[in-house]
Amino acid sequence: MKLSLNTQIFFGALLGLAFGIILGHTAFPPHTRSSFLFGFDLLGKIFIDLLKMVLIPLVFTSITAGIANLKNSSESNRIWPTLIFYSFTTTALAAITGLLAMNFIKAGAGIDVHLFKDKMDAFAVHSMTFSNFGLSAISHINILTVVLLAVFCGIAIALSGQRSQGILKLINQLFEIIMTLVGWIMRLAPLGIMGLLAKLIAQSNASLLYDLSKYILVVVGTTLFHGTVTLPAILWLITKTSPWNFFLAMKEAFITAFSTSSSTATLPVSLRCVTENLGIDKNIARFVLPVGAVLNMDGTAMYESMAALFVANLCGVHLTLLSQVLVMLTAMMASIGAPGIPSAGMVTMIMVLQSVGLPAQAVAILIAIDRPLDTIRTVVNVEGDCIGACVVQKIVSY
Repeated sequence: MKLSLNTQIFFGALLGLAFGIILGHTAFPPHTRSSFLFGFDLLGKIFIDLLKMVLIPLVFTSITAGIANLKNSSESNRIWPTLIFYSFTTTALAAITGLLAMNFIKAGAGIDVHLFKDKMDAFAVHSMTFSNFGLSAISHINILTVVLLAVFCGIAIALSGQRSQGILKLINQLFEIIMTLVGWIMRLAPLGIMGLLAKLIAQSNASLLYDLSKYILVVVGTTLFHGTVTLPAILWLITKTSPWNFFLAMKEAFITAFSTSSSTATLPVSLRCVTENLGIDKNIARFVLPVGAVLNMDGTAMYESMAALFVANLCGVHLTLLSQVLVMLTAMMASIGAPGIPSAGMVTMIMVLQSVGLPAQAVAILIAIDRPLDTIRTVVNVEGDCIGACVVQKIVSY
């Protein structure tokens, strides 16, 4: 009996976790361990690079066609404000939840900061302002740049009317071809996910994870609360969709997000899941998911807010209510357009710390434990985008 792709991915993830634990806690000879890690790393990189290969044309064709097609319907003028309001609301809820949890538990207080002095001293700090962040995003041609270009092209095609129908048909056909390629690439997902998880678990710093266990548990617990309570509640209240059915329909995308720690790399899988498993209109999904991957980063905003309070507790600094509001707003703004790649939040974390005068060198501590935490917040980022597609479709169809 041939196993389904979902089952293969699940077993691939289990094998990756098992191999990672064995490599990380067994006294292999250094050469043997390095060889295994190289092999797992190669499997993961091939899978990620193939997804990245189709990412730019996928985002461009999906948004362009989505806008051009929706422009011809009465729903089009309601999608933009609905998506923006949803993204702002859920991101704000995530950041506020994170701040409340950290204020209540006060993770980081009482830890001897000198334990991490070497890491902090060795970390080079570069000023990160909103203008620097914007210039960096443009210069690296990240997903935000592609989204903006696709939006303008979609509007131009829509306004051109019948003259651009040939171009629109071509873009729709290109999108279908790219999704076929995605289907082929996903056949490698079980091996790729196994390699990614094996390397992640094997290279985790167990002693540092233990030293910061309280902070890690707070972050994981709060992120899971947002992903299993807040977002599903919004889904059910607005669309009456069963959260359990939603999670079952999206499990392939969630496993991919967990293993890759990349919301953009997961985008092709998310598009396929919401359209095929949840029945979301293709035009809505093509527009909402890529744009949501830029605007709606709940997990990132929550983590950066919590990390700022953790650093304050670590340094014995009391942040006033006004300072915490500033942290929340800065984290929300910094999460917009942040590249959907592993540990991308660490780049903008410096900006959040600097906004309230906290030592940016503390990022050196966070980087050491960020990779395992990044897996969970990426799942929540992807979940928020997919629920956003369900919410937008429900509201615009009234």
